[in-house]
Amino acid sequence: MGCCFSKRRKSEKEAKTEGEEEQPKLYSWDQREKVDPKDYMFSGLKGETVGRLPGKVAGQQFVIQDCENCNIYIFDHSATITIDDCTNCILFLGPVKGSVFFRNCRDCKCTLACQQFRVRDCRKLEVFLCCATQPIIESSTNIKFGCFQWYYPELAAQFKDAGLSIFNNIWSHVHDFTPVSGELNWSILPENAVVQDYVPIPTTEEFKAVRISTEANRSIVPISRGQRQKSSDESCLVVLFADDYTTANARKLIDEMVGKGFFLVQTKEVSMKAEDAQRVFREKASDYFLLLNKGPVIALEFNGEGAVEGCHLIVNEIFNGTKMFVSEKKETASGDVDSFYNFAEIQMGI
Repeated sequence: MGCCFSKRRKSEKEAKTEGEEEQPKLYSWDQREKVDPKDYMFSGLKGETVGRLPGKVAGQQFVIQDCENCNIYIFDHSATITIDDCTNCILFLGPVKGSVFFRNCRDCKCTLACQQFRVRDCRKLEVFLCCATQPIIESSTNIKFGCFQWYYPELAAQFKDAGLSIFNNIWSHVHDFTPVSGELNWSILPENAVVQDYVPIPTTEEFKAVRISTEANRSIVPISRGQRQKSSDESCLVVLFADDYTTANARKLIDEMVGKGFFLVQTKEVSMKAEDAQRVFREKASDYFLLLNKGPVIALEFNGEGAVEGCHLIVNEIFNGTKMFVSEKKETASGDVDSFYNFAEIQMGI
C-alpha cells in the first residue's frame, strides 16, 4: 500500500515539461561583479591624457604598457601596478598596496605612493616618491628621486585602504643592485624642484572634478629632506604616542617647526615594544611603557640650529598636556640620529 503523498510528488515531477532542467544554485562568489582586465589597463596609447577617477580602481591590479607621450593619472588605490615599455610619459599613481614596477621605460616623470618600488632596465626617470620600504633600482641609469607631494580630498582614505602610513616614507634610501664603479645611477632632485613642473595637474574635463593641490603645506605626505645633507649638527627627535589626535598633532608640529625655519628630515610610524623603548628612550624608557600599549607611535626628526630648544617651546606652548618625548638637551646630530636609526631598525626589522 503506497503513500498518497509520494504519489502526488511523483505526478508533479511527471507533469514538468520534458527537457526542462532545474536551475543551478547560485553562490555568493557567482554573484560578484565580473572584472574585465581591460578596465585596469592602458596599452599602446600615444599622445593621450587618460586615467581613472577615485573609486574606479578600488584595489585592483593595474597594467600600463607600450605608451608614448601620454599623461596618465590613477586617482585611486590599487593592489600592484606594472609599467612596461613606456616612453616620455607623465604618471600619477595613487596609493599602491604592493609594488610599483617600472621595466624598460625611459624619459618618464612620476608621482606615486607604494609599499615597494622597483626599477629595472630604465633610464632617465624622475620620481616623486612615497615608499614604505627601500626603493630598488637595477640595470638602470639617471634615476632621480624626490619626496611625494600631492593632495586631493580622497587621498588620505586611499592611503588607509592601501595599508600605507603617510609617515613611513624612505624615498631617498635607494638601493642599487647593479652599481658601476665610479658612477652613480641615481640621485636626489634639487630641493627647490617644483612637483607641478614635472607632473602637472591635468586640465582635461574628465579630471576637473578631482580637487588637486600640489602645494607643499597641503601634501598628504609630510615633505622630508631624506638623505640630503643636513644644514646643522643639531637634530631633535620627537615621539608622539597614540591617541585620537596623533596624526593631527604630528602635522601641526611639522607645520610649526618648518614655519620657524627648521627642516623635517624623516618620519616613522611604528609599534614599539618595551625593549624598543629601552633602545630609543634609554634611561627614560620606563616613563613611556604604558603609553606604548595604546598603539603605534609617530617619530619625527627635525634639524637646524636651535632645533631642540625651538621644539620644546612649541610643544610647551601648543601641545601642553599632550604626552610627547622630545630631546631634552642639545646634542650633535650623531646622538639623535642614533636614536632615530633605532626606529629604522624597528620599522624595517634590521
